[in-house]
Amino acid sequence: MKALSISLLLGASLALSATAASADQLADIKSRGTLVCGTLGTAEPFSFPEPQTREIQGYDVDFCKALAKSMGVKMELKLIAVAARVPELQQGRVDVVIANLGYTAERAEQIAFSNQYFASETKVAARKESGMTQVKELAGKRVSAVKGSSSEAGTRRAIPTATTVTFQDPSSAFLAMQQGKVDGFALSELSLIKFKAQSEATVPLVTLEPALFLEPWGVGMRKDEAALIKQVNTTLDAMEKSGEALQLFNKWMGASTPYKMQRGFKIEPIKG
Repeated sequence: MKALSISLLLGASLALSATAASADQLADIKSRGTLVCGTLGTAEPFSFPEPQTREIQGYDVDFCKALAKSMGVKMELKLIAVAARVPELQQGRVDVVIANLGYTAERAEQIAFSNQYFASETKVAARKESGMTQVKELAGKRVSAVKGSSSEAGTRRAIPTATTVTFQDPSSAFLAMQQGKVDGFALSELSLIKFKAQSEATVPLVTLEPALFLEPWGVGMRKDEAALIKQVNTTLDAMEKSGEALQLFNKWMGASTPYKMQRGFKIEPIKG
């Protein structure tokens, strides 16, 4: 009986130790020496292949690098689909998600969000020949969006009488609009700028007003990981204070880029 009691106590102790270890994800990352960062790899200028080397680069990737550096570990990128961002995180296949992940109340029930590191207006583009200028003109029509994205949810919410047609990636959703299979294409304003420029010579586009919504983006993490959440937010706040965050914005979206945008947000807690 005594031996059995000792065995049970030992088993309980080991179980508690394992639970404690798995609960401190930041310690696990540092012990492993690698931060696994989930990103899209298909969303210029956030994460996309460099034409010559095919190495994934972009605004989101640079934030992955900054977080890994702050932890003193190497960065490992894992390319994930839009619809898989939350599941990949919940199932422990990635440590953090930096992948155009817009804050929604529904997502916040499933995962933790960092302070915002980007804020995006989501808009709808249409073929210029359609004559449309307003979002309300899409009532009863077809609009494409990326499956599982906040653009999909925002389109359904803002234009409830439209039929939202989903695709696995932005390029496919854009092509459907170019080919006339849908009447509009919903995506972040920044990405639409690039698509409009690519399409100008063949199928001129117009951006419909007003924007569907303004969306803060955050780093996605598993809930109840207080140490990791604090580490990520501390790093983001330091990047804002030092000017590094602004430098990254200008590098990928500023005056010397095709987007020629000015930063109209700062890193701060998401007001959800």
